[in-house]
Amino acid sequence: MMGILEYLGCGISLSDHVLTIDTRNLTSMRIPALRVKQMRSSVMLLGPLLGRLGEAVTSYPGGCSIGKRPIDLHLYALRRLGAEIRAEGEQITASAATLRGAQIDFRYPSVGATENAVMLAVAAEGVTRITGAAREPEIMELCRFLCQMGAEIAGVGTEVLTIQGRRPLHDCTFSVAGDRIVAGTYLGAVMAAGGEVFLRQGPVLHMQEVLPKVQQMGARITESPEGILIAMKQRPAPVKIQTGPYPAFPTDLQSVMMAVASVADGVSQIEETVFEGRFATAKELQKLGAHIIIEDNIAWVNGRPMLRGGLAEATDLRGGAALVVAGLAAGPETWIQGYGHICRGYEDICRDLAAVGADIALVEALAALKG
Repeated sequence: MMGILEYLGCGISLSDHVLTIDTRNLTSMRIPALRVKQMRSSVMLLGPLLGRLGEAVTSYPGGCSIGKRPIDLHLYALRRLGAEIRAEGEQITASAATLRGAQIDFRYPSVGATENAVMLAVAAEGVTRITGAAREPEIMELCRFLCQMGAEIAGVGTEVLTIQGRRPLHDCTFSVAGDRIVAGTYLGAVMAAGGEVFLRQGPVLHMQEVLPKVQQMGARITESPEGILIAMKQRPAPVKIQTGPYPAFPTDLQSVMMAVASVADGVSQIEETVFEGRFATAKELQKLGAHIIIEDNIAWVNGRPMLRGGLAEATDLRGGAALVVAGLAAGPETWIQGYGHICRGYEDICRDLAAVGADIALVEALAALKG
């Protein structure tokens, strides 16, 4: 994302966990195709660029291969606010002489489409009302950020958002809340390997559906304003999970919980209702000895006392993290290819897990490991 912003003319720097973005020299509205194919979230720049420059050019996004992920809801929201969309092959061009507030009714609470709609509505004349909006914490964080810059948004945290457009915006300093999916991944790591770990700044309020499932599987959880303390002293208990839009159990943690269920004392049932491609991770977990049976959108996971080490491949971000969790419960040694997927969602998963006792390291190639 930093590379895309630099390409567009922004000044950007990252130092000591502080990201500074200067958009005064933003001049280009064309997002480079190579970057778009590498990261699905590049589609999130359509709304901001259209609102800022009146035009945006991009390609259909790439990223994780976890099922059908159309951007029709994104384009629907942009059209409702006055954009003209032209699609030629893989290229998408959005333009608008005038943006006006409108009624946007989402048939599904898409996180990305809601974010794009909110960012463009901030730049549109008049009032925009969004129904069926996604309620994920990431939406709340975005709205909090925009409001701190001068936007006026009502209904934050609900499925109905009302935006007063064209409010004067200004720069700001903003602190982002802890990442609930990263926190959930590290909770899964502790459940799989055992031990006691404190997750500093773990977003307790954003994990009210996840923490009960973690506790059902036998972990002891202590919540505090400073974070989350997890202690796991025994083999995980089986669990029943159904994913869904927030506040339901997040699909982004389904793969991780499947890895934990692979070493549970009993049979777990995991139902995926968001991305049908999420179960692709099951095949890789099976390479490590997991016993998983897929029936339509339900995975039955018959836990085993221990997985066996081996070679597996990360084909998507969260599936890759799940393989890391499984590797902690496998022996003697597990190799995971495809780190490029994993590092898009974790600043340094190897550093973090090594800090609490995991024997884990990033290598340039499997040949280096074998040597």
